Amino acid sequence: MDERPTARRTWRIGIGVLGTLVLVGGLVAIPYPGPGWAIVFVGLAILASEFAWAQKVLHFAKGKYDAWTDWLGRQNLLVKLLVLAATGLIVLATLWLLNAFWLVAGWVGLQEWTWLQSPILG
Repeated sequence: MDERPTARRTWRIGIGVLGTLVLVGGLVAIPYPGPGWAIVFVGLAILASEFAWAQKVLHFAKGKYDAWTDWLGRQNLLVKLLVLAATGLIVLATLWLLNAFWLVAGWVGLQEWTWLQSPILG
């Protein structure tokens, strides 16, 4: 591949686009139940296969993630519940902004509850 500069450049652009899409998807998925952080690390690993800066960011992010999980593991139940509640509020706010509650309200006959309607997509 190194003997063909155009193919090499095309490959790097493809890896850059793919890694960036996976990374952004992971960042969006972080506050939701599921593998958000795993997706972030996969996106960074894809980018790190071609870009040295991404390898440094991947190493840094893994360290910060491990430090966060270690810190949270040492906290009492109240702090853990507060973190869980904050995560839940982020999920609820996102669902509200994406108009998911208004959609469900229409299914169950609660259209008079206009506060369920998103201020952005309503």
